[in-house]
Amino acid sequence: MLASGILALASAPEAEEAIDYAALAPFLVFTALAMGATVGSFLNVCIYRVPRELSVNNPRRSFCPSCNYAIPWYNNIPLVSWLLLRGRCANCKGRISIRYWLVELLTAAVFLVVWQWCGGLDGWQMALVYWVFMALLITATFIDFEHFIIPDGITVGGTIAGLVGALAVPAIMGTDNHLAGLGLSALGAATGFGLLWLVVVLGKLAFGKKTQSFSEAAAWKITQEGNDENPTLTVHGKPYPWEELFFCGTEFVRLECQEVSLNGARTEKVPVEVHMEHILIGASKTELGELKAIGGLASRMVYSREAMGFGDVKFIAMIGAFLGWQAVLFTIFLASVVGTLVALPLRLVGKQEWSSRIPFGPYLALGAVVWLFFGRDLIAWYMDLLHPER
Repeated sequence: MLASGILALASAPEAEEAIDYAALAPFLVFTALAMGATVGSFLNVCIYRVPRELSVNNPRRSFCPSCNYAIPWYNNIPLVSWLLLRGRCANCKGRISIRYWLVELLTAAVFLVVWQWCGGLDGWQMALVYWVFMALLITATFIDFEHFIIPDGITVGGTIAGLVGALAVPAIMGTDNHLAGLGLSALGAATGFGLLWLVVVLGKLAFGKKTQSFSEAAAWKITQEGNDENPTLTVHGKPYPWEELFFCGTEFVRLECQEVSLNGARTEKVPVEVHMEHILIGASKTELGELKAIGGLASRMVYSREAMGFGDVKFIAMIGAFLGWQAVLFTIFLASVVGTLVALPLRLVGKQEWSSRIPFGPYLALGAVVWLFFGRDLIAWYMDLLHPER
């Protein structure tokens, strides 16, 4: 008995090595999918609450956006509950956007793809880092599509997460040295930030302001057809829809006015600045929702527009922190190409306002994903085309 026990202990490592990890594959696949769907449910909370400046953990339970009903756990099972409830709130029967279900499905699929691509258990550390990265990309993309912003909590927080990830798992930077991983991550973040910051600065210098002077005082007004419609600024008979004027949120239209009428109160010889969410008349600020009627006569109009939102600058810095400087160059190039391919047909069919309102963040996210999975292979293929003799 003692001899057999000693033999068993001696052979334990060999037995451990002989574990058939292939038998675990179905369980690990299910685990990756379940984790992805669960994380996707949390991402939905972030997508809804973060741009509205609501806490992501207070209230802790998800709630119906229509009636604020706190959703019990059995009606909040990822992927399942939305289908069982047919996309409606169990309390008020109001519609729940299919976006919630799609985010859960997308995150589940992405988590599984990353797990398999990293080699399963052999690359579980890299998989964890890339799961965080993918979750940030998904959240940023859906927020940018809806609100045309990428919050600092995602970009700045994501950049810090990328630096920490490269320090802890330097393999994501192609090295086994932790300090080297951190350095390469910092270089990637700095490269991304610097390149797009330069684009913003040069774009503002080249296209930042347009000035139009009127030989005679031009009538202007701001109108809104309904509460669900965007306002329209009309100057000298020409309408300027809100979505064409304001893209990043930092733009403004300055009107040098001979007279202004705001909600019935008349003021003479005062500048007016029209912003996305408010109006400045001299030093007086009025929120857009407080406007009942506004108009006047202007001698000059100055339109200041940003070439790109600064959130995109911080977003590419985050991408660089996770993927490195080479990925930054590839991502910006691919995002620009895809953005052009999408915008050009819209302009050709007369939908210029649609193309002007497509945020750049989703293109950057797409470029980052393509680089992660196919970038190096695409570069190698391209180099072989240029130098087939190699």
